Amino acid sequence: MSMPIRYYSTNRDTDLGGGGKAFRETVSFREALLMGQAPDEGLFMPERIPILSPAAIAALKGRPYVEAAWLVLSGFLAGEVDPDSLRRAVEDAYNFAVPLERVAGTRFVLRLDQGPTASFKDFAARMMARLMGLLRPADKCLNVLVATSGDTGSAVGEAFKGVPGIEVTILYPRDEVSARQRKQLDTIGQNVQAVSIAGKFDDCQNMVKQAFADPSLAELNLTSANSINFGRILPQTIYYFHAYAQLARGEAGEEIVFSVPSGNFGNALGCEYARRMGLPVRMLVMPTNENDEFPRFLATGSYEKVSPSRACLSNAMNVGHPSNLARFFDLYGGTVDRNGSVHRYPDREEMRRRIHSVSITDEETKRTIKRIYETHGVLLEPHGAVGWRGLEDYLEKSGYGGLCVSLETAHPAKFPAEIRELLGIDPELPPSMQGLDARTGEPVLLPADNDVFRTYLWERLKRS
Repeated sequence: MSMPIRYYSTNRDTDLGGGGKAFRETVSFREALLMGQAPDEGLFMPERIPILSPAAIAALKGRPYVEAAWLVLSGFLAGEVDPDSLRRAVEDAYNFAVPLERVAGTRFVLRLDQGPTASFKDFAARMMARLMGLLRPADKCLNVLVATSGDTGSAVGEAFKGVPGIEVTILYPRDEVSARQRKQLDTIGQNVQAVSIAGKFDDCQNMVKQAFADPSLAELNLTSANSINFGRILPQTIYYFHAYAQLARGEAGEEIVFSVPSGNFGNALGCEYARRMGLPVRMLVMPTNENDEFPRFLATGSYEKVSPSRACLSNAMNVGHPSNLARFFDLYGGTVDRNGSVHRYPDREEMRRRIHSVSITDEETKRTIKRIYETHGVLLEPHGAVGWRGLEDYLEKSGYGGLCVSLETAHPAKFPAEIRELLGIDPELPPSMQGLDARTGEPVLLPADNDVFRTYLWERLKRS
């Protein structure tokens, strides 16, 4: 039996300056999960990655989603989580459909919009909530902080709603979420509080990171449910295995291309880890919206964050410096910190061999929604349209004609005004969103100010 996997900080070899000290220790999965990020503001990474055999992957064909989840998670969590408890958690977390919809030929859409908040974030948040419930100290209250650009917050809030011993605070940019997204966030209730910030998503993200790094808040038992927490990344590796196993035709060496609309890069990172675990991913396509810092880096070799981030139709991707870029850089031999300063550049040529990235404008996004619906009868929302157009860009440039999947990350009903304007139809509400308009609840209104937020946390949150 192999030893449990240990986790290190992406800043472990970084000269932090200003008296900052790099965190060079390793921690268990439980510690990484409950800490959220490393003390040096780096992100936790596994020291080794379990490898799945082609036979184990092929055996998932025709099997329910929980089997892929069990296969992936048990490899990472062996020795950390009791197998019977993990199996129950997996079966409880994934009790909804994960449809694959053929668009044309060997091109498919993976619909990750069937969960309780109609967002792909449900997949990670529900599993993470159950793992935290299993692994949290019995005598302490955990305070979960989340920054959201759209869907993360409601998925995390619903996943943790009513979980004993855990309080959740969700920050969102007041003017950059849709009306339905705002309604979902403000009305979760119970142990979940939404905080509306007069600023951008990057402000929300930085406020959360600053709170974790603030020694004066240490006794609040803060942890993260954003994708800075590896507990959010790990479940996002699963659906790539599930999709490939269902679609693969059993041909030796058969590869697949995944297109993942990318904002904070956690979802795409799940695919990167899946490839390193043995999934035959020919290319990871990472299209962004007009926040184009990553495609520019791949093209030029120079990284410069977009600040302030640009407000686009695909609002959950309005990120000017993706948190998980630090993990991508680390995997390819580089280091970038949370402020966007590059300490060591990664192997860009190897990244370009594995990753294709392109910036998709709002106009292209709109045209894609309209064209794909009129041509194929497939309804995409803005994020899924960015993913699909990015896939088309790769196919046009590469000539690849094999198996490919683009991820649909939110339900079109979350964007009724945009769909109505483009297509003249009202997307049907999924069961999870029915009755939403009748829910009540109000957010806390705060400025984008670290000092104000520190005071708010200190006065509101439980300490034990």
